[in-house]
Amino acid sequence: MAEKSVLPQREHFLIIEDDKGRQEILLREPTYSIGRSHDCDIRLRSQFVSRHHATLHRRIREDGSSYYRIVDGDLEGKRSVNGLLINQAKIKQASYDLQDGDEIVFGPQVFAMYQYRQRDKFPTLPSHDPFDITLIDPAMMDYDDDTKESD
Repeated sequence: MAEKSVLPQREHFLIIEDDKGRQEILLREPTYSIGRSHDCDIRLRSQFVSRHHATLHRRIREDGSSYYRIVDGDLEGKRSVNGLLINQAKIKQASYDLQDGDEIVFGPQVFAMYQYRQRDKFPTLPSHDPFDITLIDPAMMDYDDDTKESD
């Protein structure tokens, strides 16, 4: 009897906390703009961050896995006024390759956590195993009044 395999699935998240609360964003796109401007993909809700504070770019490693690189500023290369703190250190270069658990500070009380999570995904294909059975709880059965035993 063959066992069902579990397929690992990795997902990138950016968890942002700012003046208005917490947002958990699943990162799927190749590029995101981050800032307080209404036209940013990820909007920071604070007057202390730049309109276009940072940009995220998805990158692919040689082994096929992906990660995100954060760039200080907008797509045209204009850096933000306050810069970025990553893991409590100001980044001196214009970009930084994010790793699971990195903390990014955009401004006073505006920060984010980058997470690269793996979750197990079970295949949804039907099993052709003749010994694969589903157990049913009798309480889940819907009985007609005619089939009940009489006293």
